[in-house]
Amino acid sequence: SINIGKQEAAVAAEVLKALGHPLRLQILFVLTAGKMHVGGIAEQLEVGQAIASQQLRILRSAGLVAAETEDGRAYYRIVEPQLFQMLNCVQNCVSKRVERGE
Repeated sequence: SINIGKQEAAVAAEVLKALGHPLRLQILFVLTAGKMHVGGIAEQLEVGQAIASQQLRILRSAGLVAAETEDGRAYYRIVEPQLFQMLNCVQNCVSKRVERGE
């Protein structure tokens, strides 16, 4: 059986809470292609830069993304490599449900 301690469970809940928003999930899927600045993320997802920035702050505080400044712009990237596997799993599970019309 799998066991998780109280502290690990609390951190896991924080991460899952950060993932529990459609726009934040879309941002992470965009970032699986590589680092990107907030303007590019906002444009790709057709949302305002302020909204994208707000969601990126939440993802950053959860430790899922980090920002690096290049040429005066903040470029965001996924921090945890295991997140790629998790996002892939989520996409596979959801796409089957969507195909079935659930």
